[in-house]
Amino acid sequence: MSSRSSKEIIILGAGLVGSLFSIYLARRGYSVHIFERRADMRKENIAAGRSINLALSDRGWRGLKGAGIEDEIRKVAIPMHGRVIHNLKGEITRQPYGEKGQSIYATSRGILNCVLMTEAEKNGVVIHFNERCTGIDLENTTAFFNDKKVTGRSIFSADGAFSSARLQLQLSTDRFEYSQHYLNHGYKELIIPAGEGNSFLMEKNALHIWPRGGYMLIALPNLDGSFTCTLFFPFEGGDSFASVKTKEECMKFFRRVFPDVVPLMPALVEDFFHNPTGSLVTVKCFPWSYKDHLCLIGDAAHAIVPFYGQGMNCGFEDCTVFDELLGKYGDDLKTIFNEFQNLRKPDTDAIAELAYMNFIEMRDLVGSQQFLLQKKIEALMHEKYPTKWQPLYSQVTFSDIPYSKALANGHRQQEIMKKIMKLNDIEKKWDSKEVEKMILDHIS
Repeated sequence: MSSRSSKEIIILGAGLVGSLFSIYLARRGYSVHIFERRADMRKENIAAGRSINLALSDRGWRGLKGAGIEDEIRKVAIPMHGRVIHNLKGEITRQPYGEKGQSIYATSRGILNCVLMTEAEKNGVVIHFNERCTGIDLENTTAFFNDKKVTGRSIFSADGAFSSARLQLQLSTDRFEYSQHYLNHGYKELIIPAGEGNSFLMEKNALHIWPRGGYMLIALPNLDGSFTCTLFFPFEGGDSFASVKTKEECMKFFRRVFPDVVPLMPALVEDFFHNPTGSLVTVKCFPWSYKDHLCLIGDAAHAIVPFYGQGMNCGFEDCTVFDELLGKYGDDLKTIFNEFQNLRKPDTDAIAELAYMNFIEMRDLVGSQQFLLQKKIEALMHEKYPTKWQPLYSQVTFSDIPYSKALANGHRQQEIMKKIMKLNDIEKKWDSKEVEKMILDHIS
């Protein structure tokens, strides 16, 4: 790889987005080399502790379908038809995600990444492992690694929220806008193992949530009958990672706050103190590209918190949008880079906002009777008037409506629902013609 006039492409990062994107580029006739700082996970034990199991939804499936691998991934994905909410007494409430037949799908990050890398190689992509990028010469489209330098037609940075290429853009270009925002909450992975004969100890086809106002626990099913749980918890304060220092304090906390989980987690204390505590960051920047030499994609351009399950789905949508531009403009990468960043920036900013909004909803609201009633009203309106009222969650998860448009629609609908929920005796007349007419009047 030594010529800017060639069709040779460098991708930094063999994660989910980098691997999928390489397949799209290879199918467009490019010669693609991926450089990955880690070892080949297909030959290594995939360590637990930082995964946050993934939830594939329509945008992600569209990306996989475009690369021809949707069917293979469906074999290793578990449909989750809705939320199961666990209160302090161990009582549960079910909230369907969308219409009948609509689900999100629990998928192991490690398994999905392995499949994507293998499919990339089948398409002629060459993956170089244990190659950490140490610098980039933007003008000459050259990337430097531990023991080599590589020049190509263009460089794509798919190396995550702490991207080395993005740092190079920030240091080397004028008026580069950058911000990062950390939540006061971190996360820790815990495990509910499978029961006898790989049976599931809780409802299999659901995303389980224990909302506790200020923090929460979630659980997603795995193929082997286990559940990967994630505790989203403040770093400091009353109930926090800082306040749970001993094994005794850990057990006391979980018995008080998540009592129905404790009997299902025989390794709770060991997992709590052994597994790392991760941080949650939102990254925004602009521009995402430099000439036709470098382009950021996925988390390198727009890392978000995981509470809408859209980080991977948004990154996969990057791949489909970019591929559509390749179909429109051919090899004019300078035009494509510019149009790509201008198209995607408003939508990725919107999903960042939506993800934080959903964190508040999942943490504080999903157990509220008022919240549940509002969702019933919205579901009824969608059932009766599907073209006039589509719940925000469905717009984000079960459609390809641009995130920015979904956010604007969501704000407008929420203003309407605020008025509806203030009506006297709304609990008794929520499904009345009066309420229905009032909503329709506000829509039109």
